[in-house]
This record gives sequence, C-alpha cells and structure tokens, in this order.
Amino acid sequence: MTRLFCFPYAGGGASAYRRWQRGLDALDTGVRVMPVQLPGREERFGEPRFTDLDALIEDMDAQLDDELSEPHLFYGHSMGALIAYTLARRRQRRGATLPRALVLSACRAPHLPPPAIADPDAGDEELLAALVGLGGIPRTLLDHPEILLALLPVARDDLRLCLGSTAVPTEPLRVPLHLFAGVADRLVGVDEMLSWRRHAGAGCAVRTMPGGHFFIRSDEDVFLRELASLTRRYATARVPAHQVPAAAGA
Repeated sequence: MTRLFCFPYAGGGASAYRRWQRGLDALDTGVRVMPVQLPGREERFGEPRFTDLDALIEDMDAQLDDELSEPHLFYGHSMGALIAYTLARRRQRRGATLPRALVLSACRAPHLPPPAIADPDAGDEELLAALVGLGGIPRTLLDHPEILLALLPVARDDLRLCLGSTAVPTEPLRVPLHLFAGVADRLVGVDEMLSWRRHAGAGCAVRTMPGGHFFIRSDEDVFLRELASLTRRYATARVPAHQVPAAAGA
C-alpha cells in the first residue's frame, strides 16, 4: 500500500491528519495516511523543538529513512509543505528513495520570502489573534487556556523555523509537484503557488480551492475528494515516480 506522509503546519501536529484515513478509505484511494509527528508536540512533547529547518530535516531524514523505502507520497500544508519539499530535496541530493509525488498546499515557492504570518516575539494576545484570524486555531480553544499555554510556544518556534529558511534551491526536484491554493488565502496567493513551477523538474499542476489559508479545515470534504483523486492515481501506478506525468494545471 502506498503511504501518504503528512507534515504538520505551524503550531499543528499529527492529530490534524488522523481522521483523513477514514475519509480517504471511503473514497477508495488505496493509500495509508502517515501523520508525521515532529519533536516538541503531542506524543513527543518532552523533546526539544527545532527552530532551524536544516537541522530538523537532517533529523527527520534519519528517522524516516527505513519507512521511506516503500512507495510513498509527501503531503504538507504551509510549514508542512516547506518541510516536505526540503526533505525531498535532501533525499534527492544524497540519492535516496524519493516520493512518487509531492502534494503541497498554501506555501509560497522556496525562492520567495516567507509570508508575514505573525511576529514570533509578539505577546500572547497578539500572536493568538493572528493565528485565530487565519483559522489555524479553532475559536473553541479560546475557552481552554491550558491548551493554549502549551500551543503558543510551539507556534512561536515553528514561525521562527519558517522565517529562518533562506536557502534558495538551484536544482529542480525530479518528482511531480501537485499544488493547492485557497482562492481567499491572503498569505499565499495563486501566483505565489504558480511560482513553484521553476522548481519542478517532472511537471507541476496547480489547483484552486474554496476558502482561505486553512481551507484544508474549513473545506475539508472538498479537499479530500481532490486529494483522493490524486493519490489514487499514484497508488495504482507501477512506474517510477519521475515517469508519472503530472495532471494538467487549473
């Protein structure tokens, strides 16, 4: 079974993707959802968090190497897309097994400056207001300060990690890129997603979705149908990833 490794967005964790397996099974995709747990959150809460992207990628590459020997795809949203892409790029450089495709959403192309989501050094109220406004934190959590106390330090370090990413890649990635952009996303516009094409050496397709930056939450059913159609195609493919053509762009 093809594995779909899902990397979390800033402030999020593996739990953001745990109910996707049921949704994708109902759509007969033939993929196994593999939510990736980063240090410093949920079951790995006691571990030090990373604020340096290269250090995080080196650690993840070593930890996931055995699991990535089987057919797989990478999915990432926002920060998760940056992580998925950078991990694939590292594995390409060292000649390791690559994913059949990358599915990335709500993330600017790596040669563009990161979006100004929020100042990681802002006060709690200012940072919280920014994250809630984007849809990254459900408003229902505002009634649970004990959860927010644990979440805000994670979000701060994740924002530092994203802002510290400055390396511009020179070699195109040799796997297809499938990109999703929210039509009302005020942080990452469609044009900024289209700019990924300069980093795609095996085809690039861009689809627009209803909703803002967190359309994977506000319009989850719509997105999962699109994801199911895409992953089903790679789950049944029996050719190397670089030979699987990307779908036509939207």
